[in-house]
Amino acid sequence: MIERNSGIILHITSLPGPEGIGTLGQEALRFVDLLHETGQKLWQILPLGPVGYGNSPYQCYSAFAGNPLLIDLQLLVEDGLLSDQDLKKRPTFPLKRVDFEKVEAWKFPLLRKAFENFQHKKPENTETEYHHFLKEHGWWLQDYALFMAAKIHFKNAHWRDWEHDLKFRKRKAIHIYSELLSEEIEYRKFLQFLFYRQWFRLKEYAHSKKVQIFGDMPLYVSGNSADVWTNTDVFLLDEHLNPTQVGGVPPDYFSETGQLWGNPVFNWERLEQRDFDWWLARLHFNAHLFDKVRIDHFRGLESFWSVPAGEKTAINGQWLPAKGFQLLKKFKEQVDYMPLIAEDLGVITSEVQQLRDDFHLPGMKVLQFAFGSNPANEHLPHNYLPKFIAYTGTHDNDTTLGWLCSIKDEERKRVRRYLGRFGKRALKKGIEWIWASSAQSALMPMQDLLQLGTKARLNVPGTSDGNWEWRFNWKQLKRNHKRFLIDVTQKFNR
Repeated sequence: MIERNSGIILHITSLPGPEGIGTLGQEALRFVDLLHETGQKLWQILPLGPVGYGNSPYQCYSAFAGNPLLIDLQLLVEDGLLSDQDLKKRPTFPLKRVDFEKVEAWKFPLLRKAFENFQHKKPENTETEYHHFLKEHGWWLQDYALFMAAKIHFKNAHWRDWEHDLKFRKRKAIHIYSELLSEEIEYRKFLQFLFYRQWFRLKEYAHSKKVQIFGDMPLYVSGNSADVWTNTDVFLLDEHLNPTQVGGVPPDYFSETGQLWGNPVFNWERLEQRDFDWWLARLHFNAHLFDKVRIDHFRGLESFWSVPAGEKTAINGQWLPAKGFQLLKKFKEQVDYMPLIAEDLGVITSEVQQLRDDFHLPGMKVLQFAFGSNPANEHLPHNYLPKFIAYTGTHDNDTTLGWLCSIKDEERKRVRRYLGRFGKRALKKGIEWIWASSAQSALMPMQDLLQLGTKARLNVPGTSDGNWEWRFNWKQLKRNHKRFLIDVTQKFNR
């Protein structure tokens, strides 16, 4: 029998705290305490990588590195790498959103100071841990650190615009720049050490409270990333290393012109020749970081929407076959169990469903997608099967209250019939439907627990400004919110 459980979606950046952005420190532990107190067993987050333009966690400089902005500075004080005095000149940050530029301007100099203090003091325990970390993570860490150091050296230029021999990873150039940029490379490695030390401390604490962490893994990686630079052969690139095809999705619920992500797409034939080594490393790495891993855009493992580079929209693309079955089969042979969740939203073919079911992976159902058709709609809670994860909404949706306020016409009538009144009562009824369903797991964004409207939306797909900034604060969490969550969780055996 599948154990029923429930939880909250909240990205680390959205946590409260004094550093202008959520971190892996005390507030994260406090959030775990809230989950434990209200009977929740799941915490779902977004990708943890170092973000690039637009601050999207789905466009990172590395598939393996962590975002240094999430490192908690107060913990560095406790480690003896910073002093209380260092944190006294903290600027005033907005409470309700992340000002990424302001956070970076304040935080990175302090992280560099922590590195310099480490070099000077060389605390024995920390130094031993650091060398162990270097040994364990060297297979990706050296390339990532060189990539970040070279980005700074070439004034933040895309790696395709670097000096020719380094761009093409000529051995001599790699050696020269590794020497030239050695200090910056060491600093970048140290930041990763700090990040992962704090991450695994948080994960261990969550486990002590019987809370599992759902991670999120984008199908694609950013073209401007260490991954593409170090593995150009597994992407569809031309002789100048420019992408020939880019990823996205055709027109759908979210966008009339589709979504043009711009990420280079995979060369699945070459991946197979390499025995899927890069992909397998990525899957194993994420399975180590998290208890469960949601594969974003899972359908791209069966076939992917390929758009010629240079197109302005995603309309003129085509579906091309991927080799996800071969990849997942190999991964399954290497692990005791499959810790993966398939993000199978949108227009999903029978072949994608078959791929999901071949490996017994849970799929997703979303309440906000349930009212566009008749009572047989697969996103309506009464139609859920146990092997699914049910959501009120995801990080790409409006908040459920915002959505309820925006729907019109026939969809509005269907919602009224199913949820009764509109507004907060309908939101609570929707949560109850999700929690009562037969789906093995039920989740909602923190915004839905707090009963917040559209202003608290985290992301609008297809736009690049103002996303990923929302943060909550503890004053928004009322006693009745906690009582409701405890009650609905107990009532429906979650």
